Amino acid sequence: MVFIPLSDDNPLRSIRFQWMTVGLIAVNALVFVWQNAGMGQAVAASFALIPSELVHVKIFGGAAHGPMDALAVPEGYTLITYMFLHADIIHLGSNMLFLWVFGDNVEDALGHVRYLVFYVTCGVVAGLVHTYMLPTSKLPLIGASGAVAGVIGAYLMLHPRVRVWVLAFRFIPLKISAAWVLGVWVATQVTMVLIKQSDEVAWWAHIGGVVTGALLILFLRRPGVPLFDRRR
Repeated sequence: MVFIPLSDDNPLRSIRFQWMTVGLIAVNALVFVWQNAGMGQAVAASFALIPSELVHVKIFGGAAHGPMDALAVPEGYTLITYMFLHADIIHLGSNMLFLWVFGDNVEDALGHVRYLVFYVTCGVVAGLVHTYMLPTSKLPLIGASGAVAGVIGAYLMLHPRVRVWVLAFRFIPLKISAAWVLGVWVATQVTMVLIKQSDEVAWWAHIGGVVTGALLILFLRRPGVPLFDRRR
């Protein structure tokens, strides 16, 4: 990761507090604790999105059983459940850090309820894009990165000129525009898709999420909310 975001100079304008962003972070953290509290990988795998299983069942019909599954979860539901599971603390922490820094202003632009709909929709579409591009993959897809990518896409549409404190190359503190921070992240996802055709990292889910977020913010944002920092 080239830039690790720490904070942005972007106060809230329409809401008093980012309750939904904090709630999503809390839910992800609680699910991670549940994952590691004796539930076992077999239970977690039951709620992961596995493309090869999803494409062979009706979306909200019966469940396809993988070799690691402990529960019969309908595969369509895993389009939602997968985004609340994480492989380890670094996986969780990196996703939640991006959500914390950038999610509040997207929530501010949308309102609490529409922000939740936006977040879940981005995650679902990210999972579908990953499945469409890698339909034979048997590797479980987990993590909030597809949904968080939607937040990144929306933030780029709303606030590309906002200054963001980051750690460049993990240890150099810099204050640069969001367009650089998030633009580099998006460019990395596209580059990796082009040069590394692999299902070990969900590059296609990231791209699907960021494009979905950039499109949805055009229609779901509050009336009068400008794009591209036009009020700044």
